[in-house]
Formats: sequence, structure tokens, C-alpha cells
Amino acid sequence: MNTAPEGYDPHAFVPFAVTVDLAVFTVREARLHVLLVERGGEPYKGQWALPGGFILPRESAEEAARRELAEETGLTQPAVGGLHLEQLRTYTEPDRDPRMRVVSVAYAALLPDLPEPRGGGDAARAQWWEARDLGDLAFDHERILADAYDRIGAKLEYTCLATAFCTAEFTLGELQQVYETVWGVELDRPNFRRKVLATPGFVEAVEGSPRRTGGRGKPAALYRAGAAAALHPPLLRPEGRTE
Repeated sequence: MNTAPEGYDPHAFVPFAVTVDLAVFTVREARLHVLLVERGGEPYKGQWALPGGFILPRESAEEAARRELAEETGLTQPAVGGLHLEQLRTYTEPDRDPRMRVVSVAYAALLPDLPEPRGGGDAARAQWWEARDLGDLAFDHERILADAYDRIGAKLEYTCLATAFCTAEFTLGELQQVYETVWGVELDRPNFRRKVLATPGFVEAVEGSPRRTGGRGKPAALYRAGAAAALHPPLLRPEGRTE
């Protein structure tokens, strides 16, 4: 057990808490959605906020984030343990929480095919919201959400992050839909397919698996995420082509 060194007085410092906040994104019905919870208690009772909570004494920030994610989504801890969770940044403004000084470590989570959320902890309920159709959020969660959205959009250009939105096996059409949904653009299908297949390690064909019916009734080959982490060359979003 750790003991305080001689001459150290912990009461000489103002106490503060450390929390985690989660910007949880998924694609539902070809639109980008984010998970929000309605706060069941003060402060900001009745307002919508990002899911999250206080870090327990014997857990790391990432452990707390995955625990909160499991509580809010209804997924099991083993399932949450295998999902993509990315630390966004730390928010330290002194007045961000009216209760006391609270430092928050924010994470972005990218998840495919999530069930309806159930809410947990001090949340009255949880709900998926379209990421572009949000009102005022509690605390500084609008800023956290905006930062997370910008980070994801940028990382789709240079990394294989888009496959985290897909199930274990997916079509190139489904992968393209992820890019179009997050970026808010329409991509040329043949050009997108050519770029994806020409990028080493981006995707791997699923040999011998059943084929899935595409949007035009044609069979569509299935792929899985490849071993690469970065895209060489990058898959840059087109300029001037938005919804």
C-alpha cells in the first residue's frame, strides 16, 4: 500500500474529481448517430449529455470508459473490450462542472450495429440522436462532441478507422456509406472501390463466404478489415461535394 511521504499534507490541495465522457458514434439508417443520456439528477437535471461518469479509485480512465459504455449500451464487458475506443483529449477548464473542480478524459467510440441504449447510473434514459440534429447539451459536452466529430472525419482520410463502423464482414458499399455518412458527401462508387482495393492492407476479401444482396439486386462480395492501420496513399474527402 502506498503511503504519503513525510511532510506531505494532502489537505493542502483543493480536491477535484476525474471523470470520463464518451462520444459514441454509430451509423443507423445511413445517418451518423451519437448516444446521449438524459440526466436524472442535478446538475442539469432533464438535459441531454454525453454518457460518462466518475473514475473509480482502482480503475484507469480507459477501464472507466469501457465500464460506462457497457452500462449505457447494454453490451457485455467482453463485447465492449473488443470495440474501438480512442482517447480524444483532456478537458480541464475550472468551471466546466458547477459541483466542484472536475477534469474529464474524453473518448470517442465507433461502433457498428448497436442495440437500443438502456441508460444507467444517474441517467434517466438514453437515446440515439442524429449527430447533426442536436440541441444544447449539459456541461461542455457540445464542445467535446464537436472535437470528436472533427477527429473522426480527419482520421478517415489517413487511417483504416472506417472499418470500426462496420460489422466483422461487410461490403464495399457499406464501407462507402460510412465515409459518405461521416463526411456528408457523395462519393463516386467505381472510384471509391478502386482506391480501397488498391490500398495495401485496407480490406481483405472473405473467401468462400455467402454473398450479400446489393442495393441493385446484384451479389456483393464480402470483405473484412485488413491488417493495415494507416492508408497509403490517404483517401481524401472531395471538396465542394456535400449533401
